[in-house]
Amino acid sequence: MPVTRSSVRYAQSGDLSVAFQVFGDGPVNIIVVPGFISNLDMMPDTYTFGPLLERLGTIGQCVLFDKRGTGLSDRDLGFGSLEERSDDIRAVMDEVGFESAAIFGYSEGGPLSVVFAATHPERVDALSIYGSYASFPLSHEATLQQLIEDTTEKWGSGHGIANFIQGAPLDSEAAVAALARYERGAATPTKAREIMQAAADADVNELLGTVEARTLVLHSTGDPLIPAEAGKKLAEGIPGAKYSEKDVPYHWPFDGRTLWFTDELIEFLTGERARSPAGNRFLATVVFTDIVSSTEEAARQGDSDWTSLLTQLDQIARDEVTRFDGEFVKTTGDGILAVFDSPSRAVSAAHSIEDGIRALGLMVRAGVHTGEIEKLGDDIGGIGVHIASRVMSHAGDGEVWVSRTVRDLTTGSGLEFKGEGSHVLKGVPGEWELYSSPNRR
Repeated sequence: MPVTRSSVRYAQSGDLSVAFQVFGDGPVNIIVVPGFISNLDMMPDTYTFGPLLERLGTIGQCVLFDKRGTGLSDRDLGFGSLEERSDDIRAVMDEVGFESAAIFGYSEGGPLSVVFAATHPERVDALSIYGSYASFPLSHEATLQQLIEDTTEKWGSGHGIANFIQGAPLDSEAAVAALARYERGAATPTKAREIMQAAADADVNELLGTVEARTLVLHSTGDPLIPAEAGKKLAEGIPGAKYSEKDVPYHWPFDGRTLWFTDELIEFLTGERARSPAGNRFLATVVFTDIVSSTEEAARQGDSDWTSLLTQLDQIARDEVTRFDGEFVKTTGDGILAVFDSPSRAVSAAHSIEDGIRALGLMVRAGVHTGEIEKLGDDIGGIGVHIASRVMSHAGDGEVWVSRTVRDLTTGSGLEFKGEGSHVLKGVPGEWELYSSPNRR
């Protein structure tokens, strides 16, 4: 992955366990307060939420948590009051070791973020809120109740959360199946209804004037769920708050790369103008490799011998990447990440790495994809990197698999490919045609 990611951990908040995960290791402490549901096992890898978490992880330690009643956090103690859920944020910060942090809350997470900022001013460096409100507009009460009923009825089918995420390809069976898994993994229908009703009843207007943190309120004027007037009223109630809006037709987009406020949010959190990723994006061919059965092999070898062997493997990979005019990006523990200008050279390099490592008595698998990537310092990111990783996960022992894009771009190169059918790539919408590469030029 482009940024470091911790394993899922737990903070104890009274009798309740709150699941959280940390992305990145930079100087800015960030707590993300999610919307009404989330799931740490799925959310970071989705096409919808992954890009924002990845960007925030490049500027600091970004902590995402599942609120009580949802995802991997305890569900049997209810959803709790705003006060109780605010204390869950404190528990997560204590467990991570943050004395203070910037709080970013979106949608249903907005009122909760206000409560925490008002009651723990010494622990909030900055407050940013997107697509939210201090109290839900009464003029939309009937619409909201209809939304709650419709969402609850559809929950678990993939069409429930589509009410909150615009642009989802609901004509794609694979996309709907992925959304359905996310819904079921985040909450039950009963809990989803309870959370939505709690969101409708929340009112933090009396706390707005007590917020001391510098604040940025963001809102899409075409938000079909929460009108921009609610965002403006929220900003007007917080002393010195800055309000920013853009005319886009979504509450949250299915394609998370299209979020309009990411650069502005990063500039607000860092105090420095965010460097637009557009200037760092380019087309390249990404290669991921992974040692087959590395855990078992490490146990068999022992720590010292395994470390020595990994050093040899790393050198083999670096040499082959260089020989085929690629750029070695980094090791991934038991594999490597590299980029190439030429997809045919990328495939050939993957085979050469495989040959070299097989000579040491080990096997690797490799995934190759050509797509748009982002330069993130010495690292790379973007959906193109994510897809290459997912392609690799489908490859068998000692195999090199590629996306259809790679196959099409290498026509006439002498490379041969065998069709392996359509596959769902975790966190990527639609189905993808994948091919194995039995040879190299």
